Parts: sequence; C-alpha cells; structure tokens
Amino acid sequence: MAIKLFIVDDHYMVIEGIHSLLQNEKNIEWMGHAMNAASCMAFLQNQKPDVILMDINLPDKSGIDLCFEVKARYPAIQILGLSTFNQQSFIEKMISNGASGYVLKNATQQEIMEAIHTVVNGKQYLSFDAALTLRKPDTQTNLPVITRREKEVLELIAEGMTNNVIAQKLFISSTTVDTHRKNLLAKFEAKNTASLIRIAAQMKII
Repeated sequence: MAIKLFIVDDHYMVIEGIHSLLQNEKNIEWMGHAMNAASCMAFLQNQKPDVILMDINLPDKSGIDLCFEVKARYPAIQILGLSTFNQQSFIEKMISNGASGYVLKNATQQEIMEAIHTVVNGKQYLSFDAALTLRKPDTQTNLPVITRREKEVLELIAEGMTNNVIAQKLFISSTTVDTHRKNLLAKFEAKNTASLIRIAAQMKII
C-alpha cells in the first residue's frame, strides 16, 4: 500500500526538489502541495494524506500553529516538520504541537524516506542534526515563532517606518500592519515599540 504524501511549503524549488527525489519511489503516492496554511486546510477537507511534510515558516501562519490545527482536526495524519532552522525552540514547539518528526531541508533522499516510514509506523523521527540540537542546552528556548510577514514588518519597524509607510512598501493595508504590530508586541511580551525592537535585537531576530 503506497504512502500518501503531501507537502506544505511556500518555496516552489523545495517542493520540486523533494518531488524529484521521491518521484521514483514505488511506495510513495504524491498527493500534491500547498504553498500556505489556508490552501493546506482547504485541501484536507477533501483529501487525507498519510504524511505531511510541513515547512515551519509559512507566509500566512506559522507551520507550528498549522501543525496543531491539523492534528486537532485530523489526528491520523502524521506530520514531519520541514525547515532550514535547526533551532531547539522550533523543534520542541513543532513536536509539542503534534508533529511526529523534524527533517532539515538539506536531508538526503534516504533520510526523507526513512523519516516517512518511521512516522507512518507510529514512531518519532528526528534528523541527525535536529536530534543533536535537542541534546544541547539552549539559551533561546523562549524565542517567539513569527511568520515571514511579521519578520518583514518587524525589520521595517526597526528602521523607524510608520504603519502607513510599511503598508505602502509591503502592498498591504495599514490596518493589517497594525495587526502585525500588535501580534509582535504580544509574542515578544513587549509593552511598546521601543522595547519590541530592543528584545528582538537581543534575541538576534533583527
């Protein structure tokens, strides 16, 4: 019985790269891909993959939050976190939100296949580098998880830009910028913009 595989990633090159690595595997049925959280949830209303390879940094929602949402609605689906970030806080949050494993984007074909088979059999899989990271003491465990858009807004705030200027630069409304700003303040537990920038700089996020 072929394992039904789905990928959620906003980089087409990553999707194509993994597809080309796995396209000749007889026991893998490629179900397609989604490039954001919303299209992933829409797909899952009609189709149920066995395994989802899920990027943790999506444009509309963090993959960590999406992982929690998918597992809450469809507990039978196994999720493998997929990332360029080999950071303890990301790995731990992904696992605690229901992921069965974590693979880095530089993984080989053999490693991806091993990860897929491991989680389908109900076991946890961590890539060698991710497992190594979890054994190290981490000074950044409480690093907040922010979306790519939030990071863009944060960097522009740090440059001293107003909501209106940021909105024009990113082609979004000033209301949306204000929402991102409020979310950032909450995530960093900052009382104002000045402390937000200071905390983000201390965490080396900007």
